[in-house]
Amino acid sequence: MSDAARTGGDHWQLSGPYAGCLVAGAVLLAMGGLGRRPDIAVLGVPLLAMVAWSWLRRPVAEPAAEIAPCAQVPGSGRLSAEVQVSSGKPTGRAVGLVGFRVGAPGHRPVECLVVGRPATYEVTMRTVRTGRREVFWLEHRAAGRDRLWVIPPADRETLELTVLPTTHPLSAAPLPFRLAGLTGQHGSRRAGDGGDLHDVAAFAPGDRLRRIDWRVTARLNTGGPAVSVDGVERIAPTITTLYVRRTFATADATVMLVIDSRDEVGPRVVSWNDSSALSEREASSLDIARVAASSTARHYLNAGDRVGLEDLGRLRRPVPPAGGRRQLDRLVRRLALAQPAGEPTERKRVPRLPSGALIVVFSTLLDDDPAHLATHWRRAGHRVVVVDVLPSLSTTDLNTRLMTAYRIVALERADRIRQLAANDVELIAWSSTSDAREPRGALMALARQRRRSQTVSR
Repeated sequence: MSDAARTGGDHWQLSGPYAGCLVAGAVLLAMGGLGRRPDIAVLGVPLLAMVAWSWLRRPVAEPAAEIAPCAQVPGSGRLSAEVQVSSGKPTGRAVGLVGFRVGAPGHRPVECLVVGRPATYEVTMRTVRTGRREVFWLEHRAAGRDRLWVIPPADRETLELTVLPTTHPLSAAPLPFRLAGLTGQHGSRRAGDGGDLHDVAAFAPGDRLRRIDWRVTARLNTGGPAVSVDGVERIAPTITTLYVRRTFATADATVMLVIDSRDEVGPRVVSWNDSSALSEREASSLDIARVAASSTARHYLNAGDRVGLEDLGRLRRPVPPAGGRRQLDRLVRRLALAQPAGEPTERKRVPRLPSGALIVVFSTLLDDDPAHLATHWRRAGHRVVVVDVLPSLSTTDLNTRLMTAYRIVALERADRIRQLAANDVELIAWSSTSDAREPRGALMALARQRRRSQTVSR
């Protein structure tokens, strides 16, 4: 009888020892009968009896194991999953043994042998990577109580998770050159309801009565008849014109995040031709871009602004600008799903973005397309900020040919950065997923530049 013979449950198979016992018992019984040696024949009887007993009590329930995700905490760097072992019986009683092996990228597999009863085992891993990824895989097999019936190893089960990027708090960020909203937390350059004084002007249709400045009105209205007050003659003003205090209106900003998901490179230049060679402790350029874009979106949305998203790696409609907590969740999930998809598709035209919006481009600037788009948007009147998300590079293990190629790419990238600066495109660097101190300071400097220019224009 071969190992592939099946009876009992759908997946139970006869194990190798079962076939060995059957063959040995049959051989001993035949030798004893042909050689007229009852002592030899008796030796095969227990083996055959054991096989017959196991056949009559062959298992039917099938214990199994499966892996399921646990709730994830964004930004913790810790991913968890549960290995759920079931007995396959309604009573939940143990049925033999279950052995399983769990693995994760960049980690050694863990093997475990447990009793086949309902139980849950937690597995964890640490990573700095984000996005849609296969983070755990599971292999398992089962055996009966007598080890003569087994369930062969099942196909490897993989668990895919969408690892959301973390968000760093930002104290300040740049604003568009022109604010177009009717309300918000930012001071605009037009008159309206706000806080800072714009000017004092004559009352006009549409002005609110509560904005009348009576002191200025009394001071500017003179030339009325003389009246005597306590024996002293005074000129009673004739109020012919009312004056109101006008303030600068407050408004919100429209911000469009543009992420370049066409390529993904790591800190080791030698691994640029294969992103799968990155370890779980190495954040790629796309991981940094996700964290930077999520942090930027959180800052503007908390300030009451409207934020949208455009992905250069996808020919699809952008996420339109909107505000609120739900918009932040939508943007973070869309950023987590952004990833390279084969050869980049050539765009026939420049994406159209809302007028007057602040455009923040997250790119490695390793090719001309992001720089070309940023320059076009700047010439169209937008304020454009390019966030350089190239990680801190290591050029070790590069041979002479690869080092020469890297130097050429680095020189071309430096030329693009100088050209962006010449075209009045602002640039900051964001090279880590865990530390936002350097980009936080650069963003504060850009925010102060607009405030200074706005003060001068007033």
